[in-house]
Amino acid sequence: MSYRQRGRSPQQRSVLRTAPGLVIAAVAVGAAGGMTATDLIATWDSLGSNGTSCNIKGNISIDSGERIFHVPGQKYYSQTRIRPEYGERWFCSEEEAWAAGWRKAYR
Repeated sequence: MSYRQRGRSPQQRSVLRTAPGLVIAAVAVGAAGGMTATDLIATWDSLGSNGTSCNIKGNISIDSGERIFHVPGQKYYSQTRIRPEYGERWFCSEEEAWAAGWRKAYR
């Protein structure tokens, strides 16, 4: 005679089990003051057509509404967070940002 458990569906596997290195890397980078997990996910989602990641941050100023892009190495690049729900986005080149009507950050 076999017993079957009723009403139980198979459990979904946790991201900790399917990609533990990914979780550890995201926590380590965030703890170091670099990218947040949200930035990391957005970067993975913003791959360019040639397979390279798009690392130019298109940020909208809270005070003025001005569209400003930040490139790696600029003073506030690591502090800048991209929130797509507010119209902010990633660019793959400075030319792409300029063409979309964004200006480069002064610092």
